[in-house]
Amino acid sequence: MREGPFFFAWCDEAQRVDAFGAALSALIKEQQYFIRAIMDRDTECNTTSVDEVVAMLRAHFGRTDAETYFVASLSYDHFVHCILRCFTDRSERLKPMGPIHMHGRRIEAFAPMHMDLALGRGPRSVQAEAVLAWHMALEDIEDVLLRLCAPDASGRVPTGGCTTARTWLAPVALCATYNADARDIARDLALSWICLHDKERVSRTAGLPLEALRAQVEAAPPGACVALRHSSGHSSSLSRETVLKALATPSSALLEALEAAAEVPDGAWRAAEPRAREIYERTLPFRGRDEQGNGSPLSQVEITLDHFEFLVHHARFHVRRLPSGGVVLATHPYRTLWPLWADALFALGLMS
Repeated sequence: MREGPFFFAWCDEAQRVDAFGAALSALIKEQQYFIRAIMDRDTECNTTSVDEVVAMLRAHFGRTDAETYFVASLSYDHFVHCILRCFTDRSERLKPMGPIHMHGRRIEAFAPMHMDLALGRGPRSVQAEAVLAWHMALEDIEDVLLRLCAPDASGRVPTGGCTTARTWLAPVALCATYNADARDIARDLALSWICLHDKERVSRTAGLPLEALRAQVEAAPPGACVALRHSSGHSSSLSRETVLKALATPSSALLEALEAAAEVPDGAWRAAEPRAREIYERTLPFRGRDEQGNGSPLSQVEITLDHFEFLVHHARFHVRRLPSGGVVLATHPYRTLWPLWADALFALGLMS
């Protein structure tokens, strides 16, 4: 069974154990399951205490990495088996993986292959069912990303992201990104450029100041472009000049353009929403219960290739401004954020 999705968070090594401990505490709301933490052959523990795990990390982190197996509690009593890893800078130089990296043991825990829905007597609609699958996945993706990156008000983690790939891809190729300061939203574009053009791993550049990222983009030859795959009708490439213009654009204008683009779903999505809303309202009283069969109004709906393709091409985007001043961009794990960025950049006249 495939693992995932994969969540990434960056922070300074000096604060990494604190960030790891805060995230683990936020992910484990109910300490009823054992946590297994491993650092090397002679250093591990099996406990229900997050404090015990963190104490072990404090004693040994630096000379070795940490790997923790635990059960995260998501919405509606939804429990997910996860692995959370914390890597030293030395490990990151050898093989960039994080430096804080988490994933579910089964991707179906976040993007289930079936849904129990009260369909009623209305017609079956793959599109409406896909809309509901988007809502279910988005809720958990955003929840876990924020518990990993922003479990408290410390601001230790400036940026992070989520993808179905094992590697921290260019932010525009992720399904979700987190930035602790919404004024740095253009960081996603700069990191994407450096990843795609300069072939540098995001986990090695994510913590650089915005000015340092800008300088690295400027160092590319004028007119340079990187190719991007998406289903939008706009440009399929991102140019050096577009990234530099975005970095020079007020963050408020970028955010407003992203929000406007997210608020305008395509026609196929809009057409599916009324039926999706009807099914959701019928299903809501039974959410979190296992009442399928024996006269239950719930029917098991399998996720098919048709659902998958609809989500890949039409899934909506969500721009969420946080009370802390941060921002999350997100969509279904089957899609990427590039179409959202492409529409926003096109609306601002920044596409070269």
